[in-house]
Amino acid sequence: MKANKTFAAWVLFVAIMLALQLTAVAQSNDEYDPPGRVARMNYVQGSVSFQPGGEGDWVSAVPNRPLTSGDNLWTDRGSRAELHVGSSAIRLSSESSLTFLDLRDDTTQLRLSQGTMVLHVRHLDNNDLFEVNTPNLAFTLRRPGEYRIDVDGDRGETNITVWNGGGEVTGGGNSYDVVAGQEARFYGTDELRYDVSSIRQSDDFYNWSSDRDRREERYESARYVSPEMTGYEDLDEYGRWTTVADYGNVWIPTNVGSDWAPYRDGHWAYISPWGWTWVDDEPWGFAPFHYGRWAYASDRWCWVPGPVAVRPVYAPALVAFVGGPAYSSGVGWFPLAPGEVYVPPYRVSQRYVQYVNVTNTRVNVTQVTNVYNLRNNNGPQRITYANQRITNSVTMVSRDTFVNARPVSRNVVRVDARQVVQAPVVHQLPVQPARTSFVGASAPAKARPPQTVVNRQVVATRKPMPVRAPEQRQPAPALNVRTVTPAARPQPLSAPGNAAAQQQRQAPQQNANERRQAQEPNAQNENTRPQATRPGQPRPEEPTQAQRPQPGRTQEPVQTPRTEMPAPTARPIQPPSPRQAEPAQPEERQPVVRPPEPRDNRNDAARPVQPPREAEPRRPEERHAVPRPPDARDQDRNDQRDRENGSRSMERQRPEQNVPRPEARPAVPEQQRPAAQRPDDDERLRRQEQQREQMPPQSRRPDQAGPPGQANRPDQAERPPQNKNQDRPAVPRPPDKRPPPPPQPPDDK
Repeated sequence: MKANKTFAAWVLFVAIMLALQLTAVAQSNDEYDPPGRVARMNYVQGSVSFQPGGEGDWVSAVPNRPLTSGDNLWTDRGSRAELHVGSSAIRLSSESSLTFLDLRDDTTQLRLSQGTMVLHVRHLDNNDLFEVNTPNLAFTLRRPGEYRIDVDGDRGETNITVWNGGGEVTGGGNSYDVVAGQEARFYGTDELRYDVSSIRQSDDFYNWSSDRDRREERYESARYVSPEMTGYEDLDEYGRWTTVADYGNVWIPTNVGSDWAPYRDGHWAYISPWGWTWVDDEPWGFAPFHYGRWAYASDRWCWVPGPVAVRPVYAPALVAFVGGPAYSSGVGWFPLAPGEVYVPPYRVSQRYVQYVNVTNTRVNVTQVTNVYNLRNNNGPQRITYANQRITNSVTMVSRDTFVNARPVSRNVVRVDARQVVQAPVVHQLPVQPARTSFVGASAPAKARPPQTVVNRQVVATRKPMPVRAPEQRQPAPALNVRTVTPAARPQPLSAPGNAAAQQQRQAPQQNANERRQAQEPNAQNENTRPQATRPGQPRPEEPTQAQRPQPGRTQEPVQTPRTEMPAPTARPIQPPSPRQAEPAQPEERQPVVRPPEPRDNRNDAARPVQPPREAEPRRPEERHAVPRPPDARDQDRNDQRDRENGSRSMERQRPEQNVPRPEARPAVPEQQRPAAQRPDDDERLRRQEQQREQMPPQSRRPDQAGPPGQANRPDQAERPPQNKNQDRPAVPRPPDKRPPPPPQPPDDK
């Protein structure tokens, strides 16, 4: 009895250890999970060559072949190419060399050693890295936008244009921010120098790229699939969307025959790290064969995409392989239906199996886990597949056709329908790839890049992931990449000219930080380089000359035009607002609503801050003791000269004040009054003064004009000879007891 208990305990211990070991193995398999994204070449014009990663042969590029880390492209003279990675578009001009150094879920690292490339990046997550490496710099995109990179590798120059967005240039021991509206030419390797200017006029390549963008913006398919699904761009042209019961929105191809079936017009290629991958021949044949599921409804095939709200995980081919005696000399497969679990034939973790299924079809996670466990435990497969029973749904070819990337539609092997239905589903293909499995059956390349372009070193801020050979998990030869460390705070580009650039390179780091803080309100909250200019940070999106720091000048608020600022050294107190300081007013005074006006011609720099009304000095005729001093005429003459000099401009700029007209007779324009009318002027001034004494006290703002017909006198604070009276206490005036002024004889001419 005791021996039985000991044996049972030992068996339990072994079972627990085995379960823990299997769990550890499953978790360790995460490092083998392939990326969830690839690139697709969807447009080729002219001669475009392709070299798979780790291979030495160049072949003619074919659309719809998935591109991943290590793959190389070359556009020959007069050629163009367009690629997509999710919602991002990559367009290559003539004689351009592009390499995918690293392409994963959160990383897009491109090597452009020669030529021209236009990027339209529509989305970047906070943790995404999008970087272009050239022979003398690394350009890291910090936000979605439109960019152009021109590389002249022979001269060691890189030209970067930012129509919208923003990025960071690193090279030669420096880092610089390039913002929207700038075009910068960087030259030099050990010491990176630059010229910055406004964006030049567009050329034919940019116009072609813009036309392609406008075409994508009109896609109806964007309403039914995730915007991050690679390769949906051609669905509108070759099919239509409709609604089918049990499936919802589906896409139906319109240019296929009645006997057509999915995964039949194309060939198989071996692409690392997934393995056997389907490459379709149809111009629309990418998204429907690497995402979603196929259903047979109403006597036709329709494609059912996955959830729109999530980014789908790429799969090499969403099919189930069949085996058995009828397939001993060949390979057969059929498309998976909606809700059926895809079990990858390559080494992956359980987490990956869940993601690749739930992002491409509506399926229960428990069902995915059960199928995954059956596969790992080699349990009995009692799963019924809907499409396996559809007539003409299973495609079979010989092993030679399968391995050597030959066209499937021309080499289909006919199999009895009963054998098709009874054939078991297998998850591992006992088929080894041949050399043609990697490069495909394409013709040799018509042109290939010069060897100097292929071997040219590029600059990067991080080392790309090593490319592993297809048949063994050994790293491929190291790429010619020189890594540099970006600065903690990149400098903004200065005004055009090498002198300004040199001056900025020699500026202390403290000044660079201050200039960056002036441009980025939240710069002090950024701790590391990746967060410095990530999307969502309040960096200015469109640059202006006012936003670029100038040497030796203080950065001013963007909303304040420099031409409207008064001389700062002449004002006693500088107001915090960019508007002109308003004098203090009594609380009971109602504000006068004034429209925005241009600044008048007065010397604001000489005007002190206005005191409250109680301390405001009285007007000239109220300041002096009665009777009026005999020099009042001199004061009137001064007033007359002031009126002649300033009344015209002041009347244009100041609104009228609702003060009753002192008399009904029309006023003669001041510039037309002869000096012989001095007595009339004195009499008129006396009447106005008497009328003001009978009116309630009323404060007048310095920037308000008098009533119509009244002299438009400048404020007393603007008269330098009278500034000495501002501190003199006000003299009380006897009410209505002042004798009238003596009559003055008219001036003799």
